[in-house]
Amino acid sequence: MLTAVTHPTLASRLFGLNVSRAVRLTLVVGGSLVLWASAKIQVPLYPVPMTMQTLVVLTLGMAFGWRLAAAAVALYLAQGAFGLPVFAGTPERGIGLAYVMGPTGGYLLGYLPAAALCGWLAERGWDRSIMKTAFAMLAGNVVIHTFGLAWLGAVIGWDKPVLALGLFPFALGDLTKLALAALILPLAWQLVGTRPELRRK
Repeated sequence: MLTAVTHPTLASRLFGLNVSRAVRLTLVVGGSLVLWASAKIQVPLYPVPMTMQTLVVLTLGMAFGWRLAAAAVALYLAQGAFGLPVFAGTPERGIGLAYVMGPTGGYLLGYLPAAALCGWLAERGWDRSIMKTAFAMLAGNVVIHTFGLAWLGAVIGWDKPVLALGLFPFALGDLTKLALAALILPLAWQLVGTRPELRRK
C-alpha cells in the first residue's frame, strides 16, 4: 500500500490542496501543451542535439504530483497517437501510431511511469533540496531509458549496438537537464516560500 502524501507539490501550494476540476483540467491540458512545445525545441549539443522533453516530463511530475503529471503525459501521448504532430521529428519522420510503434516508442511510453514516479517522490518532499531533486530526476531518467532501450532492442534486434544508439549519445544532455532541474525546483520552492499569502497557516 502506498504511504500517504506528506508534502504538498508546487501546484497544490499555488492553487490549494483541493483545487477545482477546472483548475486540474487546465493544468493537465497546459502540461500536455508544454510537452508539445518542448519536443520541438532543439539545443545544439555534442554528439546529438538535445530536446527539452525529458526535462519537462520529469519537472511536471515534481511540480504537479503523480496524478496530475500522469494525466498530462497520458493526454500528450494520446494526442500523438491520434495523429497530432506533437512528438520530436513529427511529421517529418512519421505520425500517429506508426511513429509510436517505431524505434523511439519505448522512450515515449516511459514518460508516463517516469512522471508518476517523480510526482510520487515530490509528494514525499523530494523536490525541496538539490540533492533529493537530482536523485528523483535520475530515477525518472532511469525509468525512461529502461523502457526506451528495451523497446529499441526489440525493434532493431539485440545484435545491434543498442546502448551506443539509444543511451550513450544522450548521456551528456540528460545530465545537463538533471542539473538544471535540480537547481530550478528547490529555487521555485524558496520563491514560493517568500510570498506571505502562500505560506501555510
